[in-house]
Amino acid sequence: MANAEVVVVGPGELPLITELYNEMFRPARDVEFFRRRFLGRYNGLILVANVDRRPVGFSLGFELKPSVFFAWLTGIHPDFRRTGVGSQLHEAQAQWAIEHGYQYLRMECHNGHRAILHMAIQTGFNIVGVRWDPDRSENLIIFEKALVAD
Repeated sequence: MANAEVVVVGPGELPLITELYNEMFRPARDVEFFRRRFLGRYNGLILVANVDRRPVGFSLGFELKPSVFFAWLTGIHPDFRRTGVGSQLHEAQAQWAIEHGYQYLRMECHNGHRAILHMAIQTGFNIVGVRWDPDRSENLIIFEKALVAD
């Protein structure tokens, strides 16, 4: 189990996020892709996970509506998957959302990303919908989790 240090960073770290993203995913993206996604968004959050001072993961999110925080994108370097870094990022993001008054955390996942589907269910998310992603011609599973007890 990796013991990651999860830190909140600002938009100045988007070049680092872009570099990490491009090590993990295809197609490659540029910094403007991330800047555009945060334009007009309220309460944008950028988290970076470091192990032994090496950035190995990130999590990005923003307010979807006043009671719901949207966990938009998370990535873990392949060498650090299944070591707990993703769970540590999720926990830090959920705690930040609670501290900022959100009642729910929402995320989406492509149907083919089995590890993320399993993690979402194991960490208390419920499936609340499905939508078609025309860019990838694949279903997205929509998950939501209550952050505070009713």
